Amino acid sequence: MSDANLHADAAIRRDNAAIQRARRPVAIRLPGVPLLLTALVLAGAGALSWAAWQAYMAAPWTRDGTVRAYVVTVAPEVAGRVVQLPVIDNQFVHKGDLLMIVDPTNYEIAVAQARAALLQAQTNAENAERESERRARLSTLETSEEEKQTYASTARAAEATYQQAQANLALAQVNFARTRVVSPVNGYITNLQVQSGDYVTEGESTISVVDSDSFWVDGYFEETSLDQIKPGDPATIKLMGYRQTLRGHVSGIARGIVVANAEPGGRGLANVNPIFTWVRLAQRVPVRIHIDHVPEDIRLVVGETATIQIERTRN
Repeated sequence: MSDANLHADAAIRRDNAAIQRARRPVAIRLPGVPLLLTALVLAGAGALSWAAWQAYMAAPWTRDGTVRAYVVTVAPEVAGRVVQLPVIDNQFVHKGDLLMIVDPTNYEIAVAQARAALLQAQTNAENAERESERRARLSTLETSEEEKQTYASTARAAEATYQQAQANLALAQVNFARTRVVSPVNGYITNLQVQSGDYVTEGESTISVVDSDSFWVDGYFEETSLDQIKPGDPATIKLMGYRQTLRGHVSGIARGIVVANAEPGGRGLANVNPIFTWVRLAQRVPVRIHIDHVPEDIRLVVGETATIQIERTRN
């Protein structure tokens, strides 16, 4: 290749390189842009942090919540052996459903005996009343005043015996009816221990029924948040075992908790702890939350853990 061709080829390459450089975008360097972007990011992060802090502080909330309900302990009012037990553990029962039957044999016999005693007492009372009336119609020549009084007293005593027999029959009938133990509330049988054939005694707790119409949630809030909570405030309830939240409202705030220093000592004086630390922890006070509605797919269990947030609707 000649020198002229080499020079021409080199010139063409230089022209192409110049064209490529001309097509590249020109980067404009502004010295304040990085600082501005950094400031904007920090401001956004600060705003989000402030909003989160306000939400945390303005709306009282606690993770220390517990599902609660009234538990009715059913105890037979008569003693005897369980001859029927038509329920099982965790079964739902309606108010008035049969829970168990205590052997009614002795109580049925007691009713029959009380009826017989009432009939005898009624006969004696009627006879004594007739004799007293006959003596009362006699003159003082036929009978003495003392004898009249004696027959009148006998009639009154027979009437009292008759009334007592009536009461004994009523009691025998009540005891016979109590051999059938029914549920006092709508609820769930829980921790059933009694079995058919067991001997139960009067007044001894036998069956526990969780009242299904009484569920609520207790939230234990720090005392520093109580001034922001009022009865009627709406609340959001989040159970640990469910993603779905429940709606409720504050139905009451406890008026007392156990205070250790108020326990009396040996002579009735306050037993005060001599140690006082500078770090004072806020007391936690129970706040009762009424559950407005329970979805069908949520199963409430006494003792479940809940997170509660109180929504402030006041200015």
